[in-house]
Amino acid sequence: MKRSLLLAAVLLPGLVACASNLARVTDRGVESRYVDYAGEPIERFTAFNLDGWAPVSRNQLVVWNGPAEAYLLKVWDNCRDLMFADGVGITSTTRTVTKFEKVRVGRESCPIDEIRPIDVVRMRADRAAAADARRGAAP
Repeated sequence: MKRSLLLAAVLLPGLVACASNLARVTDRGVESRYVDYAGEPIERFTAFNLDGWAPVSRNQLVVWNGPAEAYLLKVWDNCRDLMFADGVGITSTTRTVTKFEKVRVGRESCPIDEIRPIDVVRMRADRAAAADARRGAAP
């Protein structure tokens, strides 16, 4: 019952059931590669510092839980506006995001189907190596 009352909510550090929109990350060049760095599905994660998000596909988004921790969330296919949204919210219970929570996009409520942690360290290392290789190949 409490979850249904949270509109576009995201848990902020130190506050329980506080509503806030996440800022959209606009680095388009990396979004399609998040899936390659996603691990096995998990049941939940603790949301201490949700501070950004990026759409990946019509039913997937990445949420950042601080600068070095990210999760790929897959939502049900009813989330039509995910790719075009300026902001989203995530319901949570006591700072925990589970598969029972929802991503709020405008008036849509999109149940979470899967949560996968992203290996941010490996992703950044691969990006740096690719950038170095491009610089080395340039005349």
